[in-house]
Amino acid sequence: MSAAREAQVLAEVPAQLYIDGQWTDATGGRTFAVRDPATGEVIREIADAAPEDGMRALDAAVAAQESWAATPPRTRSEMLRRAFDLVQERREDLALLMTLEMGKPLAEARGEVGYGGEFLRWFSEEAVRIAGRYGLNPEGTGRMVVSQRPVGPSLFITPWNFPFAMATRKIAPALAAGCTVVIKPPELTPLTTLLFTRLLTEAGVPAGVVNVVTTTTSGAVSAPLIADPRLRKLSFTGSTQVGRKLIAQAAEGVLRVSMELGGNAPFVVFDDADLDKAVAGAMAAKFRNIGQACTAANRFIVHTSIADEFARRVTERVNAMTIGRGTEDGVEIGPLIDDKAVAKAAELVDDAVARGAQVLAGGHALDGPGTFFEPTVIAGVPAGSAILREEIFGPVLAIATFTDEDEAVRLANDTEYGLVSYVFTQDLARGHRMIDRLDTGMMGLNVGVVSNAAAPFGGVKQSGIGREGGAEGIHEYLSTKYTLIPVD
Repeated sequence: MSAAREAQVLAEVPAQLYIDGQWTDATGGRTFAVRDPATGEVIREIADAAPEDGMRALDAAVAAQESWAATPPRTRSEMLRRAFDLVQERREDLALLMTLEMGKPLAEARGEVGYGGEFLRWFSEEAVRIAGRYGLNPEGTGRMVVSQRPVGPSLFITPWNFPFAMATRKIAPALAAGCTVVIKPPELTPLTTLLFTRLLTEAGVPAGVVNVVTTTTSGAVSAPLIADPRLRKLSFTGSTQVGRKLIAQAAEGVLRVSMELGGNAPFVVFDDADLDKAVAGAMAAKFRNIGQACTAANRFIVHTSIADEFARRVTERVNAMTIGRGTEDGVEIGPLIDDKAVAKAAELVDDAVARGAQVLAGGHALDGPGTFFEPTVIAGVPAGSAILREEIFGPVLAIATFTDEDEAVRLANDTEYGLVSYVFTQDLARGHRMIDRLDTGMMGLNVGVVSNAAAPFGGVKQSGIGREGGAEGIHEYLSTKYTLIPVD
């Protein structure tokens, strides 16, 4: 990718906040730098919002709420569909921008544009299907009308690892339901949301319906909004630690919350698994997005009889992976997001090795520029290793073993998280048992990627509350109202 092409795309990204239909500077003209993790270089300076800027954004969302809720569903639907079409027209620009600010390979960034765009198309279709019910009560004394109303102004706090899809996955259902929005993109990867917001304005989304505040002081900006009684919904994607704090803040105002939090996904391979499919699934489940995904397989739990062969095959694949800047042809592993991510991956690998695990591939950070960590395979990871308890968020494939189904289930469920699990077996009855026995909100059976705009995304236990996507997704932004009409 040429430097001129990169500069052209970056120049099109707004550098200001977007409040009440206007691009505006932050209070005091404050700005902050966004860097390319592959080089460490500053690629854009953008507005750094203060708490008062956040309040201006909420004021705009509140002012626009009544008229947006009254906008016909078909009109809201057509705006979302136009946004989808615009995304398709600008998909190469959006993909390049994501690669520049986040580091993922360009091929994966294109995949994210496709995936994220589908939320616009899906919820454009759901906007006109919001339904209620009507009927006589059992006593015959009245008629019951059950309707759905928009929850109201919503605050979205999105993560850095999927800067486009996490914005569309929240904004699309909210707009479809008739809710206005304040979105706070991540400090590390805010540019994609700013460009996407420009596309929403081109699609005809009215002033005040979507407002964007970029900031380096997330807590200071979001806390007053969460405490404001006019805000009625909070949606957050990020760590469980931060999610707990936000839930506590939201409890004061009894806000509706959606929380997509941490994961510790087990990847269980039984002795009857198709190993070709299991290895292909492992590569997708582990190394997609450089391992920086809440759905990334974290613990590979493999039957003892096939563990060595599984390890040999994945090691062969990992050793052949190409590392580099995501804009370069053929690159499969880009940089991690920052130095902290590199240090964490190294610490987890070192702990496992100190406990007796064996490094089969990689295992080290690479010298700069950029924040790169080798794609890694470690086998024989013993119980008690930190890598089996903590979310890795890096390209490290850690293998432990089991001997029977009950042990596999015990190991898989031995975590406070419950977002997604992966199971590989050719025994259909066992597959159905695992659906029932594994404590996760999602599961891939003989497949390594589960996300789809038409499916409900979310977890159980400390992996979150609520669902995004699917028919369930729009209901996160609707409240049920019951009316009784007496029979004369």
